[in-house]
Amino acid sequence: MNHDISALRKFVSPEIVFGAGARKSVANFASNFGAKHVLLVSDPGVAAAGWVNEIVTLLTDAGIRTTIFTGVSPNPKVDEVMAGAELYKSSECDVIVAIGGGSPMDCAKGIGIVATHGRSILEFEGVDTITHPSPPLILIPTTAGTSADVSQFAIISDPQRRFKFSIISKAVVPDVSLIDPEVTETMDAYLTACTGVDAMVHAIEAFVSTGSGPLTDSHALEAIRLINRNLEPLVENTANPYLREQIMLASMQAGLAFSNAILGAVHAMSHSLGGYLDLPHGLCNALLLEHVVAYNYVSAEDRFRRVAEAMDIDTRGMGKPEIKKRLMNRIVELKRKVGLEARLAELGVTVSDIPYLSGFALQDPCILTNPRKSSLRDVQVVYEEAL
Repeated sequence: MNHDISALRKFVSPEIVFGAGARKSVANFASNFGAKHVLLVSDPGVAAAGWVNEIVTLLTDAGIRTTIFTGVSPNPKVDEVMAGAELYKSSECDVIVAIGGGSPMDCAKGIGIVATHGRSILEFEGVDTITHPSPPLILIPTTAGTSADVSQFAIISDPQRRFKFSIISKAVVPDVSLIDPEVTETMDAYLTACTGVDAMVHAIEAFVSTGSGPLTDSHALEAIRLINRNLEPLVENTANPYLREQIMLASMQAGLAFSNAILGAVHAMSHSLGGYLDLPHGLCNALLLEHVVAYNYVSAEDRFRRVAEAMDIDTRGMGKPEIKKRLMNRIVELKRKVGLEARLAELGVTVSDIPYLSGFALQDPCILTNPRKSSLRDVQVVYEEAL
C-alpha cells in the first residue's frame, strides 16, 4: 500500500473561549499558568479605547502584577519586538497577554520567541525555526479579521529590508485565545470593513490552497457564508451585537482554516506591499483579491464554484466562465458596499515599485500554496491590474 505523505493533513489550534465576556476569564487563565507578573502587550489605539485598563484591573484584582507595553505600530517592527522582549526580561515577567488587532498579537508572539531564545527575532524567519517553547501566551483579539489569535503565523516588518517576514511554527500558536465580540465594539466602520474583508480573503485563500483538506474546508466555507451575509449590515450598523458575533465567529473559523491550510498569492503580494510601503494589511488584501481570484480561477475551478455557492450564488446550469464572472462581480460588489473601492495607485503605489514588490512576493512562503504556480511576470501583471 502506497502511503503518500503529501496527502496527510495536521490541524493545530489554541484553547479557545468564544462569546460575550470571554475576556473576563483572563486572570483565571493567567493564574492557571502560575502568573506572578504579566507583560500586557497592546497599542495606543486599544489603550485609548479603555481595554488595556480593564485587563490590568482584572489581573490586579487576582493578585497578578502587570507591566504594560504599547510601543507597537500598525505593522509591528523588529525593534518593537526587541524592545518588548527587553521589557519582559527586565521586569521579570512570566506570562504574556496581548489585547489588540493583528499587530500587538504578532508582536507578542515575537516577544515570547526572543525572551526565550535571547537572539534577534530576525533569526527566526521561516518555517519551524523555533527550538525552545515560548512563555505562556494569552491573546484577546479586538478586531474581527486578522485571526492572529488562533494562527501558527507571526508576521513582522523589517524596515531595513522594507520586507515583512513570516515566522510559521506550532510554537507561535497561543496557549489560549479569548474571543470576545464585545471587544470589537470600539472598531469604526472602516476598520470593520478592512478586517472583515481580510477574514474573507483568509477563508477563500485557505479553501483554494494546495494545503487545503477536510479539516479546514468546513471552517473556510462557513466563514465565507457568514461574512458574505453579515459584513455589509455590520458596516452599516457597527453597534449590532448579533452581527458582531457572527463576524467574530467567521474570523475565528477563517483563522483556523488558513493557519492549517496556509494561504496564497493575495497574502504573498499583500505582505510585500505592507513591508515595502507600510500599508494596512487588510486594505492591501481587499485591493488585490479579485485580481488574484481571476488569475487563480483556471487552476481551481471546482473549488471556486464552491466559494461562489458559499457567497449565495446559485451556480446550477452555469458554465465555468459565467460562474467566474458572477463570483468576481460579487467580490467587487461586497467591497464597494463596505467602502473598500480604492486602487493601489491611490495608496501611492507606482509602476516603478512593481519589480521590487513582485520580487518580495515571490519570497513569501504563502506563494508556495497558491493553487496556480506563479512566475515573476505573473505577479507583476496582477499588481499592474490592481494599480
